[in-house]
Amino acid sequence: MGVSFLLRVELPDVPGSLGRLATSIGEAGGDIEAIEIIEKIDGSAIDDVLLELEPGTMPDAIVTACHALPGVRVVWISRYAAGGQLFLDLEAVEELTANPAQALDRLIDLLPLTFRADWAARVHRVQGIVHATDAAPSELPFVEVVRTKRIEIDGDDNNVYVAAYLTGNEVVLLGRRGGPEFLDSELARAGHLCALAVGIARP
Repeated sequence: MGVSFLLRVELPDVPGSLGRLATSIGEAGGDIEAIEIIEKIDGSAIDDVLLELEPGTMPDAIVTACHALPGVRVVWISRYAAGGQLFLDLEAVEELTANPAQALDRLIDLLPLTFRADWAARVHRVQGIVHATDAAPSELPFVEVVRTKRIEIDGDDNNVYVAAYLTGNEVVLLGRRGGPEFLDSELARAGHLCALAVGIARP
């Protein structure tokens, strides 16, 4: 059995571009399981490609194959162990509505899957971390935000952070170790999911 990887790739937003990418990945030893369009901007598309590498195939071979195509740039590639499937926003909403009383905690559990991040946490202004996934840092500050945005935390050069508003006293922090930066479309989606979770959790 092969190993699952997640590839984020920027490619020209023109007919046939995705087909050429899929062909090159296949020839290099990758089997595409799913593709999700993340963002379209200025004639380019940014896609997340979930793929399985044949035994003996190295990720570098996939990157080289992609870069051989005109206008294609690999943003990043990493191991992906989230059950072998992309976890889409609508699926996350279904999970949240299944148990409204636990919607805010469940939101934290689902965000890393939905955004291919490493961890997520709910941080209270007074109580500190109230719920976090296992990989989250043990200490996180409360961050004053009114809308979802990228942030930096002093002394941490390892994580790329996003902060999203939940209530006046609680925020969501979402992190990726070593990047890449969260895209504007991801910020919008994260903010929307947080707002939905707050609405679902209200009695």
